[in-house]
Amino acid sequence: MAKSASKLSLNVSPSVSAVSAVSAADERWMEEALRCAQRALEAGEVPVGAVVVSDGQVVGRGWNRNLTDCDPTAHAEIVAMREAGRNLGNHRLGACELFATIEPCAMCAGAAVHARLRRLVYGADDPKAGAAHSVLQVLNHPKLNHRMEVQAGVLAGRAAEMLQEFFRNRR
Repeated sequence: MAKSASKLSLNVSPSVSAVSAVSAADERWMEEALRCAQRALEAGEVPVGAVVVSDGQVVGRGWNRNLTDCDPTAHAEIVAMREAGRNLGNHRLGACELFATIEPCAMCAGAAVHARLRRLVYGADDPKAGAAHSVLQVLNHPKLNHRMEVQAGVLAGRAAEMLQEFFRNRR
């Protein structure tokens, strides 16, 4: 997820869903997503991480690999969903939850809908490219045939700080 270094601004307040209080499990899996984001950072990539969880187990991990793989689709969420699909032997991830450190872009949100994910949990809002609610409403769009629960703002401050620090250091 490429961002302009001079214009990065992330909202850390949850605003998509206050359906439920943040659970200890949500924070646990977001911690894992943050560890994935750290791997991206160490590789010189924009520090975004994601994990896919099924039945209390991580079935897919991903971190941004756009530069490493020379692949514009190698966003953390896509990488994690690809691994989950391989591990589960199915392109449908209906029993799964996706934990991402930042609000997914249109591509990643669309992939989550196509995968039929049960739930998305993310950290910081992305007012420049977010497709859960910030810029677009790809998830749970009334014209689409799949709905998922969305929980925003889980460990948002830590996710936003990691991204902001990355772009500060690039200046």
